[in-house]
Amino acid sequence: MPADAPPVCPRHPDRVSYVRCQRCGRPACPECQRPAPVGIQCVDCVREAARRAPRTTTVLGGRTPRSATPVVTYTLIGICAVSFVLQLTVGQAWSQQWAFSAASGVVEPWRFLTAAFLHSTSGVLHILFNMWALWLTGQALEPLLGRGRFVTLALLSAVGGSIGWLALAGDPGDQSWYQGVVGASGMVFGLFGALIPVLRRIGGSARQIVVLLAINGVIGFVVPGIAWQAHLGGLVVGMALGAAFARAPRERQPLVGWAVPAAVGLALAGIAVAKYASVGWF
Repeated sequence: MPADAPPVCPRHPDRVSYVRCQRCGRPACPECQRPAPVGIQCVDCVREAARRAPRTTTVLGGRTPRSATPVVTYTLIGICAVSFVLQLTVGQAWSQQWAFSAASGVVEPWRFLTAAFLHSTSGVLHILFNMWALWLTGQALEPLLGRGRFVTLALLSAVGGSIGWLALAGDPGDQSWYQGVVGASGMVFGLFGALIPVLRRIGGSARQIVVLLAINGVIGFVVPGIAWQAHLGGLVVGMALGAAFARAPRERQPLVGWAVPAAVGLALAGIAVAKYASVGWF
């Protein structure tokens, strides 16, 4: 470049810029300028500074994300929404492929999880309530626990819901053994269950959560077509994980963050194996 040539933005060579970054000294066009405590910095320097900034942890040991957006929560909601659209467009084939039943779980164990991303297509209330509850609990839990532990909690609660249905099902001679179960309710109840010890740990009140769980528990027994067994399974898993995360001493939080979920996962697998073995299917 000639010595007398006007300065141009490195990211946009077709744009002349006489404003320079306070960190690297390079020209920065208006699109690449970012306000700084002193002067202007280019977008590359801002990103590099953010990458090198020390990461902090919450009181529960979760790593504070660089973005406040609850990515995991929105991803789970997005998967449920896409799956619901496929249920409506593809028809029963999509639901039958991923729904859980005691009979199908023994040969296709992934259904213990995939059923949580399906919902009843007879109306929109089922998925709307679950997505509202997922958004509500995710907004609170994901920043506190960190994305890794939150997604582990959500998925294990979903599996716990299916395990609850299996454990309390009859035997292969009973119709419930072959009945398909769908919905994120097990996951949602697990997240609500985890909120109780977490709120107590940070000094909040869990009274409203307890009341909401009690009301939904009664509805599960009164209204037909609701798998209260899945609600119970998810709730137990969520409360167990939430209590472990909330009560772990500061120095043991990383260990508890993977050891307890692993133990819960093994326990759920053990319950499933024991149930199938008890009816001669394993």
